[in-house]
Amino acid sequence: MSMTWPPSRDRMAVLAGLVAPLAVSAVLVPFRASFPNTDAALALVLVIVAVAATGNRLAGMLAAVSAAVWFDFFLTMPYERFTITRHTDIETTVLILAVGAAVTEIAVRQRRYHAAAARRAGYLDGINAAARAVATGGEPQALIDQVCEQLTRLLSLSACRYQDGAAGIGQPPRLLRDGRVETSTAIWGADHEGLPPGTDTELLVEAGGLLQGRFLLTPGPRTRPSHEQRLVAVALADQAGAALAGRRTAGRR
Repeated sequence: MSMTWPPSRDRMAVLAGLVAPLAVSAVLVPFRASFPNTDAALALVLVIVAVAATGNRLAGMLAAVSAAVWFDFFLTMPYERFTITRHTDIETTVLILAVGAAVTEIAVRQRRYHAAAARRAGYLDGINAAARAVATGGEPQALIDQVCEQLTRLLSLSACRYQDGAAGIGQPPRLLRDGRVETSTAIWGADHEGLPPGTDTELLVEAGGLLQGRFLLTPGPRTRPSHEQRLVAVALADQAGAALAGRRTAGRR
């Protein structure tokens, strides 16, 4: 069985979470008698903040625990023992842990918000690109190919193809306009199960309520698009539908 290792950046953050508090505590040892323990605690909190800024929860929590442990060992009396005798030192150690955990959680959520914002910007870029292709009146096949490529990346598909004027042939699962996935018998749990495996999922291409065709989406081995991604897929199909409808209207004139 193969193992999946975390990215090198995350591994470095975990290592820093373990080692950096130890290094800072050791540097402060020669000066521990000349400044209050609270100042040393603030220095260790800064280390935790620096580690937690990577957005790695494990690294931040390890930094908090490591800081509390080495604060106890090096900077509280009796020195070089894992024992705390003064009530204020106990409070300070607990605060290091609490502040470290809080800072880490804030950093993790901030990283997620940034990642979500970047994803949404990518979704909008894809929709805008399709809208520009519609507005410039390019060849519908070129737009269909472009949308297929975007759907493949967006939904982590192994394949995507377009069928003109076809719907419901073979009763495949269907990606609905509200982002749900419907099979012939029930609503599929796409949020947890992804797209139905072993079969294509149908995404209708419509314009003005009229069917233009459909995209057939072949899921990859780990295809589990979010509800937001499925809604973006519907929006991309709408852009393709607008282009196809416009081309057919022009052809009838």
